[in-house]
Amino acid sequence: MSEHEAHAHHWEWSYYPLILVAGIFFAIPIAFSFMFHEPMHNGTIAAICLGVGVPLILWGCVGWAGEGIDNAANETGWSLTGLPLFICSEILIFMALFTSYWLLRLTAGDNWPPEGSPEIGLTVPFIMTIILVSSSFTYHIGEGKLEEGDNAGFRKWLIITLVLGTVFLSLTGYEYNHLLHEGWGWSADAKSTAFYSITGFHASHVLVGLVMFAIILVPAMSNRISHVFVTAAGVYWHFVDIVWFFVVSQIYIW
Repeated sequence: MSEHEAHAHHWEWSYYPLILVAGIFFAIPIAFSFMFHEPMHNGTIAAICLGVGVPLILWGCVGWAGEGIDNAANETGWSLTGLPLFICSEILIFMALFTSYWLLRLTAGDNWPPEGSPEIGLTVPFIMTIILVSSSFTYHIGEGKLEEGDNAGFRKWLIITLVLGTVFLSLTGYEYNHLLHEGWGWSADAKSTAFYSITGFHASHVLVGLVMFAIILVPAMSNRISHVFVTAAGVYWHFVDIVWFFVVSQIYIW
């Protein structure tokens, strides 16, 4: 190989971001439009769009992250540069959702909660808070084990984090099932729409975090670990944890 070829610029490319964007497009704006926009209202098409979008999102996340792990030897740190920008964009989306909720809440006056809304207890969200906070600590412990070169210890604490996150999502499903059986569906009233939109959007972020952990765990079983990816996943997970405090304080308590 000539010196010119050795120093030639090498472009990295991937089609997984396109798959991810397509999945988000089907699962969020298209599915929600068919579900909640009156002129387009069609639950069947909304379910189909969601069924197309969610697998595409998972495929995009798994493939893209897998490429990052396979390219671990050539890491340049761009992941940790781009991650704050991504988190800032997510903060803006959450702020838009919370602002809509605040507008509904503050303009409703004495008519809040809307008539017929069930009382949402604090026991389940309190347990969910303990679980999610604990998962941040367990992941942090795992990162410490990895820095010490204890890959087995890292895997153990990563699995514990995965279990805690899965329990959190299961409790979300349990709560949804309970409320839906009470007849409080997605479009029952203004509060239900805000509740399911905000808690559901947060739950989707938890799911993405769990997918990231699973992607880290599988190659970690053979000691193939990307330290940059582990750090990025940790920052993302702590962000999801912090957002949950806003969800609890605004949606459940206020």
